[in-house]
Amino acid sequence: MRRSRHAKIVATAGPASAEPEKIRALYLSGVDIFRLNFSHGTHEDHAKSYVCIRELEREFGRQIGILQDLQSSASDPLKKAGWFCVLEKRSAL
Repeated sequence: MRRSRHAKIVATAGPASAEPEKIRALYLSGVDIFRLNFSHGTHEDHAKSYVCIRELEREFGRQIGILQDLQSSASDPLKKAGWFCVLEKRSAL
C-alpha cells in the first residue's frame, strides 16, 4: 500500500484502540505512525500493540513507524522502555 502524500498521520494506540482489529482499521484509514504512550498502560499492553503493528507491516510489505512517547521523570526514563529497544533491532522487510 503506497501512499502518495507528504504528510504523515500519527495515531495513539491506547486502551480504546489497542485491539488488533482497531489498529488494522486505523492503518487502512491512513495512519503511518502509531504512538505508544508510556505514561499509561503496561509494558505488556505496549508489547501487544507493537507485535500487532509489526504483523501489519509484514502483511502489507510497508514499514510502519512506532513512536515511543516516554514518561518524563527525574529517574532514567530509558529504564522504563529499555527492553523495548531490543525488539526494535530487527531485520528489514
